[in-house]
Amino acid sequence: MKIANRLQKLRQKLTEKEIDAIFVSQPENRYYLSGFGGSSGYLLITPQSAILATDFRYIEQAKRQAPDYEIFQISADIADWFPRLIAELSLGRLGFEAGDITFTMHQRLTDTLNKAKFKLRLVPVDGLVEYLRAIKEPEEIQLITRAADITDNAFDYIKDVIHTGMSEKEVAWEIEKFLREKGSEPVPFDIIVAAGSNSALPHAKPSPRAIRCGEPVLIDIGARVEGYSSDLSRTICLGIPDDTFNKVYDTVVEAQLTAIAAIKNGITGGEIDNLARTVIKQAGYGEAFGHSLGHGVGLAPHEAPRLGPNSSERLADGMVFTIEPGIYITGWGGVRIEDLVVMESGKIRVISKASK
Repeated sequence: MKIANRLQKLRQKLTEKEIDAIFVSQPENRYYLSGFGGSSGYLLITPQSAILATDFRYIEQAKRQAPDYEIFQISADIADWFPRLIAELSLGRLGFEAGDITFTMHQRLTDTLNKAKFKLRLVPVDGLVEYLRAIKEPEEIQLITRAADITDNAFDYIKDVIHTGMSEKEVAWEIEKFLREKGSEPVPFDIIVAAGSNSALPHAKPSPRAIRCGEPVLIDIGARVEGYSSDLSRTICLGIPDDTFNKVYDTVVEAQLTAIAAIKNGITGGEIDNLARTVIKQAGYGEAFGHSLGHGVGLAPHEAPRLGPNSSERLADGMVFTIEPGIYITGWGGVRIEDLVVMESGKIRVISKASK
């Protein structure tokens, strides 16, 4: 039933935009609209039909996972199968996902249509399915929560295991093993473990560097359950933290709590980002917070909505997103605290439970 409901909502959007059909290529969108988890394929959705086009390797999988769809077998050469795919549909305006289709792919589609003498206009669409995905269904929130539970447990585990002298890579591997052993699918993004001055890099990669006493250690981890991701960041210190760590850490916590307390239905991502950013600026670290406050989490670890400067996206019930202020000081290190939250009945519920 959920696939049928999603298709109904999408078809309504197509009608509003006066588009006859949409050609879906983005993998998460394909999965969201069909349930098909193969790594190759396209969807063609019209007001009356839903077609899943994939190659021989995935035909049986498609039949099992996407019973709502007509299955259409394709080959490597788009010029061979695309005209047959659309031949009987009488389309005038076909939407394509502009954020996913490459220039080369667009050229091939255009050339194919011209050679076949189809009077069909390709219309770029942006964020159409992503907008639907931003509002999570209860079952989706449950899966994200299960992924978050695994992540929370992984952090609490590593807090008891980590010690000075361990390398960042060793810590990251311990975390990834735990995540997989506790039921995570392949992790949604590379685990970050960054100690000392390395933690001043928001997206640092674990290195052979040994962790030392008294320095910040930034850990950013995620799990995945039935395709749905979680995202969690914590910053710890082994030994006695210095005054800089205490001040930076307390400022980041205050910024996060200020943002969470102010979020309500209809507020924009830009407004919330500004509230947290103001706290950090007033503490004297304005230039050290260089990324957005948060992002949506779901089938992709980064998706709509965006909570960042000038974001006009309005937050609404059913949205799941992160709140992750950070301060990064070159030569010293950084602190980031990231929690997953969901908006329900106009209020925020924090999903993440790992200790801070």
